Amino acid sequence: MKRLLGVAAAGVLAACSPVSILNGLAPRDGVTVTRDLHYAAGDRHGLDIYAPAAAKAAPVVVFVYGGGWTKGDKGQYRFVGSELAAKGFLTVIPDYRVYPQVRYPDFLRDNAAAVAWTRANIARYGGDPSRLFLMGHSAGAYNVAMLTLDKRWLAEAGLDPDRTIAGTIGLSGPYDFLPIRDPDVIPVFASAADMRETQPIAYARGDAPPMLLATGTDDRTVLPRNTEHLAAAIALDGGHVETRFYEDVDHVRIVGAMSAIARWLAPTMTDVLAFLEKHS
Repeated sequence: MKRLLGVAAAGVLAACSPVSILNGLAPRDGVTVTRDLHYAAGDRHGLDIYAPAAAKAAPVVVFVYGGGWTKGDKGQYRFVGSELAAKGFLTVIPDYRVYPQVRYPDFLRDNAAAVAWTRANIARYGGDPSRLFLMGHSAGAYNVAMLTLDKRWLAEAGLDPDRTIAGTIGLSGPYDFLPIRDPDVIPVFASAADMRETQPIAYARGDAPPMLLATGTDDRTVLPRNTEHLAAAIALDGGHVETRFYEDVDHVRIVGAMSAIARWLAPTMTDVLAFLEKHS
């Protein structure tokens, strides 16, 4: 039944633009939005902040969207920022440069710069920089996993992930995807001298901040084995990692379920909130 309802809902949403519907119905009461702040000079270095009204020392989530490292826009994820802010979590959504403007690893440097800006400035917007979480979907989940596990990217921005990040959430992330076969993704990573160094699983370690890795069993864009492999590698080294595998959920619905109107698709929001509250 759930699958049938999901198919029917997907058909309706496809006719009406799913993102516009989710954003249009996102919470507004009790949420303060600050748009287009710059965390660095240049194109695609802006961010939006969604804060609980009258926020004071609220825990902070930096949400990094996906798009195959070739596209994406912070404005498309108003529903994520608003839903989390309505639950008490100040949320920062940055843009970052993508291919062909840049290749690996420059988008990681952009994300690291956004985290560093957030750490330094978020108290002015009602956030607590000592309770800073990273969260991402798809390519964004890859990005936050790399910032968490491979210390060099945040180190370049003057931060230590083990001291800066309270926890990391990855939704349907590619963490172990060699060899790369997607013709759209191959050039994104073509500049890497050693392709193994581009993979989050290469940096799995037990002393990293706690992680929640969730995926859908029907995901054909990023196969669930990515979550399985990274979680197993972290656990083998004694790390703190939780996994969720949502039955009959695909690559898009897992993040769409963050919206109140689509929450029946998957318990994404329930699990995200539980993780954030546990580590706040």
